[in-house]
Order: sequence, then C-alpha cells, then structure tokens
Amino acid sequence: MKELSARALSYLEGCTEETFQLLETLCGIPAPSHHEEKRAEFCLNWFKERGAEGVYIDEALNVVYPVNCDGRDDIIVFMAHTDTVFPDMEPLPYRKDEEYIYCPGVCDDTVCLVQIMMTVQYILKHNLKPNCGILFVANSCEEGLGNLKGVRQIMKDYAGRVSALYTVDSGYSHIFNRCVGSHRYRVTLETEGGHSYGAFGNKNAIHYMSDMICRLYEQEVPKKEGTKTTYNVGIIEGGTSVNTIAQKVSAMYEYRSDDEESLAFMQKSFEAIVEATRAKGVTLTVELLGERPCSGKVDQKVIDEMSEKCMAIQSKHTGLPCYAASASTDCNIPLSLGVPAVCLGSYEGAGVHTREEKLKISSVPIGTKIVAELILGYFED
Repeated sequence: MKELSARALSYLEGCTEETFQLLETLCGIPAPSHHEEKRAEFCLNWFKERGAEGVYIDEALNVVYPVNCDGRDDIIVFMAHTDTVFPDMEPLPYRKDEEYIYCPGVCDDTVCLVQIMMTVQYILKHNLKPNCGILFVANSCEEGLGNLKGVRQIMKDYAGRVSALYTVDSGYSHIFNRCVGSHRYRVTLETEGGHSYGAFGNKNAIHYMSDMICRLYEQEVPKKEGTKTTYNVGIIEGGTSVNTIAQKVSAMYEYRSDDEESLAFMQKSFEAIVEATRAKGVTLTVELLGERPCSGKVDQKVIDEMSEKCMAIQSKHTGLPCYAASASTDCNIPLSLGVPAVCLGSYEGAGVHTREEKLKISSVPIGTKIVAELILGYFED
C-alpha cells in the first residue's frame, strides 16, 4: 500500500483552514436531490479556477473531471454526492463550537466531497499523472428519491470502461462493500367518501389504507442467514376534514434487502397485499418511485482487495478498528453491473439525516488524509 509522500502530508497539514472554508461555503449552497444546479456550478468553477481541463456538468447534474481517460478501459472513479436529503431551497443553518460543526448535510455528504476536492487541488498544483484513467465526480441524486440518478448516468456514459469505483459517503469506522437494494412506492387509495353524517356507512379511504398498512406490518420478512430485510411506511397523506368520509389517501412505502432473492420475496408479498386490498371494492394505484438494485456478479477477489485497502487506510489514520457492512449507496449501480465498488468513510459525526446533524471538527483533517492516500495511490507523486 502506497503511503502519502512528505510533500502530500505537508500540503494536507497546511490546507486545514482552506478545507473548513470550502466546507462552510458548500454547506451554504442548497442542493436537494434533482436541484443541485447551484452546487454543481460552484464545483465546476472551483475546478476550472484550479486548472482542471475538460471538467463538465452532464445531463444528470454531475460535475465530472476526467483525467487520462481518453480511449482507456481501466478507469477508476472517485465520487461524493452533492445532494442533501433535506428539501430546503434556502441555505441550511450553519454553526460551530470548539468540538463540532452543526449543519444539516454537513456529514452526508458535504465534508466527503470537500475532502476529494482538496485532494484534486493537490494533484493539479503538482501536475501529478495517474497510472490509469481517473474520473473525479461530484455526483447528483444519491439521496432518497434521487434514485441514484447521478451514478447511473456515469455508468451509462462510461459503460464498459470503469474497472472500479470508490464513493466517499460514511463515517470512518466502517466501509460498505455490499449493497442494499430497495423498491419505493406511492400507494394511492380512493373511495366514494361523503359527508360524515349524511353518508355514514360509505367506504372511508383512511380506514382501508390503515387496514392495508396493518397487513404490511404483519408480513413475515425472509430470515436468510447473513442477510437483512426490512420494510417501512414513511408518509401518509389524505382526507379532507373531520366531518368528511375520506375519499383519497396515499402512503409511501419501501422494502429493502441486501439479498436479491429476499427482495423478490418482498415484492411478491407487497403485490399480494395490494390485490387483497383492491378486492375489497376500493380503487388502488401503485406508483414505483425508486428502485435500487442488489449486487450482481462481481469479482469477489477484487472487492476483497479494495475493501482491505480502504479499511487499512482508515484504521491507520484513525487508530480505530474498521468493519465492513451493507448499505444503500452509489455503489449499488456499479455492483449491480458487475463493477467492483466500495464506499469508504472519512469523518466522525452524528445525527445524519436529521436537523441536528453534526460533524466532529478534529475528524476532518484525519478523513482528508484517508481520502488523499487512497486517491494518490493511483498517481505518481
């Protein structure tokens, strides 16, 4: 494993203030999934100002910086996503104390993107050359109903040319090298409804939706050894007033599994419950909102090598044990296509996906070294 050079270490130790300035700037640029335009434009200009040639924004709002990629089929992708899980189109609140930075989205995934950007700045500053094709991507639509649009676009545009992919998107005590697939739906149920007194006895959409949700929560999930399968109803909306028999109600439902057979089982179970509800004389429509695949046939030896390298680098710089786990990340798409991919960690924080999200300040320089050592291992320095 190639270690950081003295020159790289000196650069990383000297750019801490600049790193935090960039982090605060990016945190102040709203970027909900499908609305990453402003962050993408900022990142594009940032790369150009530092001499990146050929950097561009694609149709999925990915910021893409190819290095030595012309005509090559050995491209290594390094990515971190620009979108946040929060829908806010105004700047999210940012504050800090001696120990933490507090801002929704600061951990997931803004700090990870900043750490890649600071590494790219070092590469550009010293005109370093890679020993393969390298693709740096500030990608869109990783969160929620973004449905991994950004990484899907990368794998489409560079089909057959990507040999491995790393995404930076977690805390540095673990990596993710096995993907959790999921199906996400909006279920809409409609009845005749009516006045709560005058039409008493008519079917109530809320009643039938409630019954359907109870059936979803009574289903048995597969208990296949070494796998995990879950389900969740996250949003319910509908009704008109307290004195109206509800005509229409909708719910958002998902199931997840890190096993393809279990995911298929959950699909059949869901479809059976849908049909049983329809048979009660109500109108039921199902809209697929998102689909994330499980892993396909991937060279396990390569996955193991990538995983061991990431865990070794993380443990080396943190002094902490690192473990591998399953998760739903941008790795789902390359892994489903048979391309080895690993999600590594680069920070310590808490409250991810909540308004109380916080990033431990002391972890940022450590994580930047983790990211830099991984990336610079593919460059001559």
